[in-house]
Amino acid sequence: MGEAIQVIDASHSQEIPIVEGVGNAKVVIWPGMGAFHRTFQLITLGEHSKTVQLCHPKSDAAYYVVTGQGVVIDIGTGATQELGEGGMVHIDANDRYQFVASSSGMKILGGPCPADESLYAGLSN
Repeated sequence: MGEAIQVIDASHSQEIPIVEGVGNAKVVIWPGMGAFHRTFQLITLGEHSKTVQLCHPKSDAAYYVVTGQGVVIDIGTGATQELGEGGMVHIDANDRYQFVASSSGMKILGGPCPADESLYAGLSN
């Protein structure tokens, strides 16, 4: 059937350049490993750090806050929503958004579904 279960060690994952300030975004599940229907990035934002503005024209996105606090900004309307540990956020396709960490920093797990191939330009399989 071609399906397999894989255990992923994110500590050896490649990074994508979507963090401004202290932190990083490690690719955990992505098309380079054969995952086209779901992707995950582990995004670590230091104190008051943020992601670049993100938008996925053909993909919704969902994120889970693993630790810390911050906000997600709807770039189109300027609306903000506070996020804390255990919180989740859903982003509709083609909506522009950005995460900004509070003074505690924030770690987020999630990404676009299906894959937004533009996030992975330049990564090796």
